[in-house]
Amino acid sequence: MTRLIGELLRPYRGRLSIILAAMLVQTIMGLVAPWPLKIIIDDVVGDHPAPAWVAWMVPMMGADTKIHLAVAAGIATVAIAVITGIAFYVANYVTESMGQWVANDLRVRIFHRLQLFSLGFFDHNRVGAVLSTIMTDVQTIQSFASVSTLNLITDTFTIFGMVIVMFVLRWDFALIALTVLPFLAVFVFRVNGLIKKATREVRQRQADLTATLQQGLEGIEVVQAFDRQDYEEQRLVSASNETVTAWLKARRVSSLLSPVVGLAVAVCTGLVLWRGSVLVLDGVTTVGTLTVFLAYLAKFFQPVRDVAVMTNSIAQVSVGFERIRSILEADYVVPERPSAIEPPPFRGDIEFVHVAFGYDPNVPVLRDISFRIRPGQLVGVVGPTGSGKSTVVSLVPRFRDTDAGTIRIDGVDICEYQLHPLRRQIGFVLQDTVLFRGSVRENIAFGRPDATEDEIVEAARLANADEFIMRMPDGYDSPVGERGHSLSGGQRQRIGIARAFIRDSPILILDEPTAALDAESEESVMTGLRRLMEGRTVIVIAHRLSTIRDADHILVVKDGVIAEAGSHDELLARGGIYADLHRIQYR
Repeated sequence: MTRLIGELLRPYRGRLSIILAAMLVQTIMGLVAPWPLKIIIDDVVGDHPAPAWVAWMVPMMGADTKIHLAVAAGIATVAIAVITGIAFYVANYVTESMGQWVANDLRVRIFHRLQLFSLGFFDHNRVGAVLSTIMTDVQTIQSFASVSTLNLITDTFTIFGMVIVMFVLRWDFALIALTVLPFLAVFVFRVNGLIKKATREVRQRQADLTATLQQGLEGIEVVQAFDRQDYEEQRLVSASNETVTAWLKARRVSSLLSPVVGLAVAVCTGLVLWRGSVLVLDGVTTVGTLTVFLAYLAKFFQPVRDVAVMTNSIAQVSVGFERIRSILEADYVVPERPSAIEPPPFRGDIEFVHVAFGYDPNVPVLRDISFRIRPGQLVGVVGPTGSGKSTVVSLVPRFRDTDAGTIRIDGVDICEYQLHPLRRQIGFVLQDTVLFRGSVRENIAFGRPDATEDEIVEAARLANADEFIMRMPDGYDSPVGERGHSLSGGQRQRIGIARAFIRDSPILILDEPTAALDAESEESVMTGLRRLMEGRTVIVIAHRLSTIRDADHILVVKDGVIAEAGSHDELLARGGIYADLHRIQYR
């Protein structure tokens, strides 16, 4: 955690210097603040002669010396308040500014890390929990950096400064104050462990709550269609109740700190009052000295109390950093070899050689997959549900890496290629085309943001999308809505095809692009797909066998292996798995 904090703060060393200087000034002003009161009590109201340093600071000493001292004490009080206010403003503003930028850097860093992960990370982690880390945990760290860190450093300076001054004033009083610190430290250390444990539970429950909310809102159409609003509300109530229970448990532990510290302060103050009163009556010390010491004692224990109570915030930040580190240090980054090269333009020769893969190492999905696709061929991949069809094509762009075997493009192991240039030469049209918030134009050009207006319109025309786009209120500038819900399934697919046209990749992967469409939409989409597939190496995962009837080659995947391979007519004549799928579909 220390290393991560150092990395985050390194770009802001200049601001840190300003913060430390301002807080040092603030601490010094806090140390000298009680002295004007001592001068008033001892030297103005009382009969004690003014100290030499006071006489030096008040040059006009005479019959009205006490008046001059009173004026000087009043001016000093105002000056101390002004300097303290300026120092506080500078420290507070710069700290808040730095906290906001540190949080911004941390969010960007986490999101960047997530972009590098293989899809395996998201197979094992809920998106809601990840969002909770990015938002809630980062916000906790930002609040601590902006507020608590400022107080913590100021309190630390104050504690050390107060100890020195109290020893200078009355070493015996100072020893009384310090005797309670070891007991407080042991107590705070023990309670901090309990708070940290309870905070982990709170964060877990908050992540569950975020995931429940996300799932309920993303699936609102299904929820309403099946009239399951009551069920979803009950799930939310349950998750929310568990969050409240965990929070109250954590609060019950942290609430012990303040009264215990308060009791220690009261005991210490009572002892000083007793001992100080005896010394004043014996003429050993002055009322002003006792008053100043009591003021220092209050100021000394206030930061001690703050630091003790702050253990709750420290525990929350510690847990937040643990959850953030679990993402930043997760071993899901798709590795890129130092010797990796940028691939030349692909011809589209794809070969799988004894490939094996499993989402769980103990449960293989693909056991021994070997096949070859020649440049420009259209190859269909079919098989029963769960047979591993989508897994096969996800290995080509390295969304996941194989557990064994090799995948080659144009005779070179894909692990020898740089990752991003590899993916730039592969186009995708998926079963559910994901559209992002923005205009139609921005979504078509998503894979190539530098595309010109003419290229975007031409891609839409080739995808059979230009006609319905021009009927929209703002044409290509029309917003598509959240995840494209303002468009029909066929319209979303055609925008997805236009997106693939813009990419102009030599290899094209189609993952059941027409499975969820009606007959009319399918025909429009297929027209665009036929244009898109011309001159490219194409892999089609097919649910509807009509989409691959004219494929050069069809692979039938079952139980993690290639169970059958051949053309449509050859597989039908063989009377095997493909023939059974065809008979069931067209019965």
